[in-house]
Amino acid sequence: MELTSLQQQVDQWIKDHGVRYFNELTNMAQLTEEVGEVARIIARRYGEQSEKPSDKQKDLGEELADVLFVVLCLANQTGVDLQASFTQKMAIKTERDHDRHHTNEKLK
Repeated sequence: MELTSLQQQVDQWIKDHGVRYFNELTNMAQLTEEVGEVARIIARRYGEQSEKPSDKQKDLGEELADVLFVVLCLANQTGVDLQASFTQKMAIKTERDHDRHHTNEKLK
């Protein structure tokens, strides 16, 4: 599924189930909150912090999907074509970083 399709799916969900998009600042705050939830799981499950029993039931995939949902909302309401932007970014990264990581001694 392409990002364009995901953007359309989110837009249709907003039309069918939401009243409207939250404004951009509210969505930015929501994005920060959702990224914090992802960070909490990662820090406890894969980092050095201990995981509380209540944290063990949290689904990393679900939290990442929450992040994606809000990113798609922000793209829709600001007129960003994420598919085009992602394709362009991958081309830039491929050209710029083609050999960069292979020659990085820290990664060997």
